[in-house]
Amino acid sequence: MARRTKAEPLPEDFEEHILDTDIRDEMQSSFLEYAYSVIYSRALPDARDGLKPVQRRILYTMNDMNLRPDRGHVKSARVVGEVMGRLHPHGDGAIYDALVRTAQSWSLRLPYIDGHGNFGSPDDPPAAMRYTECRMAPAALAMTESIDEDTVDFKPNYDSREYEPTVLPSAIPSLVVNGTTGIAVGMATNMAPHNLVEVVQALRHLIQHPHTDIDGLMRFIPGPDLPTGGKIVGLDGIRDAYESGRGVFKMRATARVETIGRRKGIVVTELPYGVGTEKVVERIKVLVQSKKLQGIADIKDLTDRENGLRLVIEVKNGFVPEALLEQLYKLTPLEDSFGINNVALVDGQPRTMGLKEMLEVFLDHRYEVVRRRSAFRRGKKADRLHLVDGLLIALLDIDEVIQVIRTSDDSAAARERLMSVFELSQTQAEYILEMQLRRLTRFSRIELEKEQEQLRREIEELDAILGDEALLKKLVSSELADVAKTFGTPRRTVLLESAGTTAVAAAAAPLEVADDPCFALLSSTGLLARTSNADEIGTGGGRANHDVVVSAVRTTARADIGVLTSAGRLIRLAVLDLPAIPPSANEPNLQGGLPLTEVIELAAGERALALTTLTTDGPGLALGTKQGVVKRVNPEVIGKDEWDVITLKDGDEVVGAVELRTGQEELCFVTSDAQLLHYPADSVRPQGRSGGGMAGVRVTERERVVWFGVLDLNSPGGVVLVTSSGSSTALPGTEPGSVKVTDFWEYPAKGRATGGVRCHRFLKGEDTLVFAWAGPAPARAAAASGAPVDLPEANGRRDGSGTPSSQALAAAAGPLVASLATVLAAPGSREAPAAPSGDVSG
Repeated sequence: MARRTKAEPLPEDFEEHILDTDIRDEMQSSFLEYAYSVIYSRALPDARDGLKPVQRRILYTMNDMNLRPDRGHVKSARVVGEVMGRLHPHGDGAIYDALVRTAQSWSLRLPYIDGHGNFGSPDDPPAAMRYTECRMAPAALAMTESIDEDTVDFKPNYDSREYEPTVLPSAIPSLVVNGTTGIAVGMATNMAPHNLVEVVQALRHLIQHPHTDIDGLMRFIPGPDLPTGGKIVGLDGIRDAYESGRGVFKMRATARVETIGRRKGIVVTELPYGVGTEKVVERIKVLVQSKKLQGIADIKDLTDRENGLRLVIEVKNGFVPEALLEQLYKLTPLEDSFGINNVALVDGQPRTMGLKEMLEVFLDHRYEVVRRRSAFRRGKKADRLHLVDGLLIALLDIDEVIQVIRTSDDSAAARERLMSVFELSQTQAEYILEMQLRRLTRFSRIELEKEQEQLRREIEELDAILGDEALLKKLVSSELADVAKTFGTPRRTVLLESAGTTAVAAAAAPLEVADDPCFALLSSTGLLARTSNADEIGTGGGRANHDVVVSAVRTTARADIGVLTSAGRLIRLAVLDLPAIPPSANEPNLQGGLPLTEVIELAAGERALALTTLTTDGPGLALGTKQGVVKRVNPEVIGKDEWDVITLKDGDEVVGAVELRTGQEELCFVTSDAQLLHYPADSVRPQGRSGGGMAGVRVTERERVVWFGVLDLNSPGGVVLVTSSGSSTALPGTEPGSVKVTDFWEYPAKGRATGGVRCHRFLKGEDTLVFAWAGPAPARAAAASGAPVDLPEANGRRDGSGTPSSQALAAAAGPLVASLATVLAAPGSREAPAAPSGDVSG
C-alpha cells in the first residue's frame, strides 16, 4: 500500500524570486551545451591518438585491469561495467558497441582488442556482452605503453573520484591507420583506414624532410588500405582528400569469372568496406525480381572461416559474365563510394585536416611523449643514483656508520648524526637506516659501483635526448620503425587509376584513359603493376619482399601483353587492368599491385616466368627448357585469351623466356653440373607455335638447365655471370654453398647442342648449381626479405669455385641458397631489360 507524503512547510523568511527568461536564449544555451558535449565527449576523435573518449577509456581501463595479451580473456560485461562505473557515465550498450568495433578485423585495419566468442560479422550483430570475452591485443600495448611515466596529462573523471588520461601515448598513428567515423552536431567525420607500414614510411620521411609536399607523402601512402581488401577505383578523390581533408573515391569488390559446373559464374572474394554479403544478396534478388537484372541463375553465399568470403553468382547460359559483372558494379553494393571528411580535435577544437596536417599533429604528440618520458626516466635514475652514491659513502666506512647508529638514542638522532658526519642528504640517511644487513657485503659494493656507472651513462644519454632535438627525432623515427616491423601487414586493397576491370577488353577501355607509353612490371611475389616511368625501378637501396622486379616490358596503357608460363603457355593480359603506381615509387613500391592469381589461373607447379609484348614484326621470343631445348617463336597473336608457344616433352618445362630485340643477341644456358654454353641467337631458326624446338645444350638425364637467358655482349658496363653452388641432398637452409661472380667474356662461345665449358668448380659437400644468372654489370642481389645483398668481387674463371656464402653474405641474409631471390641489373639497365631471373630454389 502506497504511503502518503506530506510536503514540509516553507520557512517564514522564504522569499520567492521568479526569473523571466526568453525561451530562445534558453534553447540556444542548452543546445550549445549539448552540442559541445557531443563534439568533445562522444563523436570526434582526438587527432593525437585517433581515439574517441569511449575508446580511450576502454583501452585505459583494460590496461588498469592488466588484461594483457598473455593473460586469459575475461567477460566483456566486466570490462563494460568497469568503464561505465569509473569513467564513462553512459549506457552500457554504447560502450559495448565501441568495444566490439575495436575488436573487429573488418572494421579496423589494426584491431586493439582480442575478442573471444561471437563478435558479429559485417551483416550480423555480436552476441550479448555476457557471452563474449575479450583482452587487449598486442597493438593496444603500444597505445598505452609508458602511460605511467608522466607522458600524458590526466583529468578528473565525471565524479572527481578518479583520474583519466586526456590522451594516450599512442605509439601507433591510429587516426590515419584505423580511420574513424562519427556524427556530431553540425559536423561529422569519416576517415579511411591506411596501411601501417606505408604510414610509418611517410612519417619517417616527414621527420627528415619537414617541408615535403603531398606528392612526396603519396610516394609512401598512395591511397587507403581498407580492412576488407577490394579495389579502389579512381585516385583523384584521394588526392583531393589528402590536400584539403575532403574527397570521394569508389570502392569495388574483387571478383573473377570461373567455371562452376556446366555454367560460368562470378566469384566475389572481397567486398567494399562496410558492405556485407547479405546486403549484396538482397539487392541482387530485388533487381532480379523486378526484371532490372537478367542472366543470373543462382546466388550462393559460401563464406566460412576456413576459406573466407566467397559469394558465387551463377550466370545463365547465353549471357556474357563480364558484361553481367559490369551491371552488378553499377546496380549493387559491389561498387560503393566512400566520402572522406577528415575532422578531428586539435588543441580542443574541431579541424578539417589534410594528410600532412594529420601526420604533423601525431609527430608533435610523439615528440612530447618521448620528451616527457625521457625527463621522467632521468628523474627516476637521478634519484636512484643519489641513493647509490650515499650507500657507497656509507660502505667506505661501514664500521663508523654502525657505531653512529648504535650510539644514537633514536632513528631521528641517527639520521641527523649520519647527515652531519658523512655529509649525506636526508633521503640518503633514511635509506641507509632502512638498509638490510645482508647488503653490507663486498659483493654488494661491486654491484653498486657497476650500477652507479650504468646510471650515470643512462642519465647522460637521456640528457642528450632532452638537449638535442635531432636525437629526439631520431629516437621517435626508430620507435616508429619498430612499430611497423612488429605490427605491419601487407597491403590488402588494390589501387586502380581507371574503372577498367580484369574482365573488360582493352577495346572497351574508358576514353578518358590515354594510350600513353608505360612499363608493365611483374614482381617476384607475383604482383602486377604499371608505371609511366620505370627508370627508377630496381635502383633504390631499401627494398621489400614484393619490390623485386623480375620482368619489365615497355608497352602502352591500352595495349595487350602476354604472360609466359613454365608450361609454355602465353596468356593475354590487358595493360589497363593493371594498377598504376606513381612514377617515383618508393624505390620501388609495388604494394598496390594486382596479384597474378586474380588475373590468370596457374596449374599446380606452373610458374609465371616473364612478360612480353604481342608484336608480330619483331625477332620473336627465345625459350629455353629444363631438358636443354631451345626455341625461337613469333607470338602469332590469335583470337584467344591463351595459347601454347612450344610443345614440351613429358617432364620438361620452360625455365627462361625472353623477348628478342634485334635477333643478334647471345643465347646462354647454365646447367646444374656447372656447364655454360652460349651462341648467337641467329643460329636458331624460328619455328611455329606447335614446334617443339631444337637441341640447345647437351644435358645428362641426371642434370637439368638451371638458367636460360638472352645477353647483349656489347653492354656498356660489360656482362657478368653469378653462380651459386650447394648440395642436392642437404636439408634446405643447412647445405654448404658458395657464390661466384665472373666476367662473362672469359667463357668462349661453343656450337649449339654441345656441352659448353665449366663455369663453377664444386667444393667439398657441393654437387650442384642451385642458382645462376648472367647480365649487365655490376650485378646486384636481393634477399628473400627484399634487402640488397652484397656480391663478391668478380674473379677469374679459374680462380677457385667462389666465395663461401656464409662468409660473403652472412651480414645480408644468411646462406645464399636460402635467401637469394633475384639478381637485378644495375641502375640504368631498365631501358632494355635483361632476361628475367628465377628463384634460387629453381
